[in-house]
Amino acid sequence: MIVFDLACPEGHPSEGWFASSEAFSDQLARGLVTCPQCGSRDIAKAPMAPAVPVKGNARAPSGRAVRPVTGDLPPEVIRAMHALANAQTIALKNSTWVGDRFAEESRAIHYGERDQAVIHGEATRDQAVALVEEGIAVSPLPFPVRRPEDVN
Repeated sequence: MIVFDLACPEGHPSEGWFASSEAFSDQLARGLVTCPQCGSRDIAKAPMAPAVPVKGNARAPSGRAVRPVTGDLPPEVIRAMHALANAQTIALKNSTWVGDRFAEESRAIHYGERDQAVIHGEATRDQAVALVEEGIAVSPLPFPVRRPEDVN
């Protein structure tokens, strides 16, 4: 597998995993590679730093997204994933990033200590379970979100 940093003409960053450089070119030519934020099919490889493997006993950095190797997906699955990505993008445009204060902010909104707002952020599994047990509506996002400070 090879990972490419990708970008559309709007400059939206994304990343794609492909079996090979040829697989990327083939999928691009067939219109299967699109921007998850705006849906553009005008995608190009962005400049990337070379991948330097870590020693076998080194740990991966915490918080790094793990993506499964899925192989070729049926077109209806690809369409569904694009629809989910587009829905998430629209939802996040009208949402405020609260980072690791997600559980605290969710409670403040739920209990009327803060004005109603749509927020997104990070919570541990235990924090999310506790929120649900309190009757606070929360949901995981279908796709990973970059922290604002990590976006170039």
